[in-house]
Amino acid sequence: MKTIVMMVAIVAAVFGMQSCAAQQQADVDYKNAFLVDVRTPEEVAEGTVDGSVNIPLSELEQRLAEFEGKGQIVVFCRSGSRSGQAKSILEKNGHTNVVNGGTWEQVQAKVAAEKK
Repeated sequence: MKTIVMMVAIVAAVFGMQSCAAQQQADVDYKNAFLVDVRTPEEVAEGTVDGSVNIPLSELEQRLAEFEGKGQIVVFCRSGSRSGQAKSILEKNGHTNVVNGGTWEQVQAKVAAEKK
């Protein structure tokens, strides 16, 4: 019985986090956000979001000063995994205005939609 209760709690937490993340992404002003591609330079060379800055995940902690004074911060990558890690790192370092934008294609589409 305890196992079932724990599983229900975990599922509820996961779905709650997903809806919270979706709500957080809906509130982003992509035109004015600090857009950060956390992929490697080689990956970025294949395509990225116009106006974004490339700060690879492996360099993030050494480049925290670049995030100071920024409004909303949107981090993104190839799959959303590294950007999730980047979001955690930034939050651990005092940045509460960070959104995991997911993939660079998703962020690119949202930026393009705001330009219309």
